[in-house]
Amino acid sequence: MVAEQIDLLPGTLDLLILKSVSLGPQHGYGVLLRIKQITDGALFVEQGALYPALARLESRGLLSSEWESQRTIVKLSITA
Repeated sequence: MVAEQIDLLPGTLDLLILKSVSLGPQHGYGVLLRIKQITDGALFVEQGALYPALARLESRGLLSSEWESQRTIVKLSITA
């Protein structure tokens, strides 16, 4: 079965990321899982789309990241 690809309005991924992180600091993979939960599985976000969006939101000052030294993972949180 081939998954149906849908076009999203610009900014949809950013809003889903911010909604996900507004529920508490998360790692990138946690954001992917939360988006899947929020959309009731209707939206699958690939890492190749997620991480550039996270970088874009961080460069705009909407997210902050914190590296954990032992596991080299990022905790994301809203800055505003």
